[in-house]
Amino acid sequence: MLKVVVSYPKKDEERQIIRMNNSGTFPKANAVVKPEDILRAREVVRDVYMDEKIERYIVDIVYATRTPEEYGLKGLKDLISYGASPRASISLALAAKAYAFIKRRGYVIPEDVRAVCNEVLRHRIGLTYEAEAENVTTEEIIEKIINAVIVP
Repeated sequence: MLKVVVSYPKKDEERQIIRMNNSGTFPKANAVVKPEDILRAREVVRDVYMDEKIERYIVDIVYATRTPEEYGLKGLKDLISYGASPRASISLALAAKAYAFIKRRGYVIPEDVRAVCNEVLRHRIGLTYEAEAENVTTEEIIEKIINAVIVP
């Protein structure tokens, strides 16, 4: 659902990882929550309220990846090979609900959508060779789209 950018361990940390994984002994994991707590949280996340205006906002963001010229972004048309699919809309809505849940809210606001947009869309937009030649990233394209789509 998401593509999250992670940082790599430092050289000393990586050597420790090698040693741990080659020694045959692994650190013990302590349970923090029960599996049923996770399942219940997933149910609660799905129940977070999302207004129709937020749904339209999500659809507009995803459609702008497919037809940027309709959102005043003619310059992006030659940079996007293919836009995000309907699965992106579903994932964006669910991720926004999860973000609102983490922020202890029972409803989604536009800032929740914006907060998760890069992680959801960065691997769902195909760049053209022209974009790659110009060193344009999907994050830059997403940022332009988010700034162009009208916030409810």
